[in-house]
Amino acid sequence: MTDWDKELSKVDKQLASMSDADLVAPAAGAKGGGRALSPKTAGSQASVPTSRGATFGLYARLSLSVALGVGMLFWPYDAKCGAGLTLYLGAVLAVIVSGAWSSVWSWRHRAPRLHSLSLLLLTWGLVLGGLEVLPRAGYAKPTILHPANWACK
Repeated sequence: MTDWDKELSKVDKQLASMSDADLVAPAAGAKGGGRALSPKTAGSQASVPTSRGATFGLYARLSLSVALGVGMLFWPYDAKCGAGLTLYLGAVLAVIVSGAWSSVWSWRHRAPRLHSLSLLLLTWGLVLGGLEVLPRAGYAKPTILHPANWACK
């Protein structure tokens, strides 16, 4: 019979001897993004930002995404129907995609504050899209600002 306490204590000792970068680096021969379990199999591609360039890239990516999200509050064109609505929904889609893009990169680089902000940006894009799409799909009450028609008459 296997003594699990001894087996788990061996695993604990091995994990304690490894650095954080070795724990989160993908295994050299693993497919599908497996995690390394020993320093010998850890690849040189750590998932945490190790340079100023990586950190700057995260902030730049998220700054552009937030600027786009805030800019949606000041949309200058009529977005009630037709081509204006199409352009607006395209910009909303860009907010959603940039929020998801920033979210993935902030998760990979272990930046929790930036990840939270990215998720808020993603949620903001979904809210903006929902305000326009739901009345037209019949799931929300149409208003003067958000009519039920897609095309202009």
